[in-house]
Amino acid sequence: MRTLIVFLLVGFGAQLVDGSLGMAYGITATTMALIGGATAAQASFAVNLAQVGTTLAAGVSHWKFGNVDLRTVAKLGIPGMVGAFIGATLLSNISTEAAQPIMTTILVALGFYLLLRFGLGLGRPPVLNLREEQQHSGGFLAPVGAFGGFLSATGGGGWGPLTVTTLMTAGKTTPRRVIGSVSASEFLVSFAASIGFLFGMGDQLREMGVIVIGLLIGGVVAAPFAAWLVSRVNAVVLGTFVGGLLVFLNLLRMSQSMEISPTLITIAQVAIVVLTVVLGTRAWLRIKAARESAQAADQSEADSRISPSEHGVRLS
Repeated sequence: MRTLIVFLLVGFGAQLVDGSLGMAYGITATTMALIGGATAAQASFAVNLAQVGTTLAAGVSHWKFGNVDLRTVAKLGIPGMVGAFIGATLLSNISTEAAQPIMTTILVALGFYLLLRFGLGLGRPPVLNLREEQQHSGGFLAPVGAFGGFLSATGGGGWGPLTVTTLMTAGKTTPRRVIGSVSASEFLVSFAASIGFLFGMGDQLREMGVIVIGLLIGGVVAAPFAAWLVSRVNAVVLGTFVGGLLVFLNLLRMSQSMEISPTLITIAQVAIVVLTVVLGTRAWLRIKAARESAQAADQSEADSRISPSEHGVRLS
């Protein structure tokens, strides 16, 4: 019962973060499963199987709140299924540790890019209005989806960090639709990975039942809250915190895959948390000031259109 409660809370917290920022469920849940004594393959199997239910709930919730573009889901999710199935069936027992430092470094760099771009307002302005969105081509999304699905099946996470970061840096889609579409397409990836794992590890499913059930229940409960949150948070602030989270999580992975002092990593993570809060607050204040300025301009323009007689009526 204690294990069930622990993983129920882990599932709730991981899905709340994942559904709000588009990443971290796999990394968080896999880490807890490994701490609980599961092997790397068992942890990935349990997390992907639980995500079949949690990502379905997340996808439906995001769709109800208008956060999903179905064309992006198809272009990203179908290649992701292929990558996830291959990773689960053929490569789950092959160590990917050699590639981890390279991938971690890339994700840290991309995280910093997002953090500075949204937090400081650098580079091309992000799309904030749904009417200004542009479609990503299938040729762009297919390799991203395939590689992201492969990482998700073999690395215990990676779908969200890779796909969310790539789509956000492209700057064609609003952050809320990036996160919603990535969350919805992850259902296809988790389903394909689970089928692949069932072929090779179906006999071990019973051993992981408590972990799967806990993660599943917690994630399903959290999904609607996360979808509501991402539809309410300002896009620029959201992008800032996505970047900060990406750097924070991959600094932790960097300490695991490279010979770097844990103390140094901890100091860097604390600095990233502070920087993210500062830049997130700065971004919020910048957007608030811009909104107030626009409202004042609209009001001034409306007042200038009022005829003198109307002014007299209003003053009488």
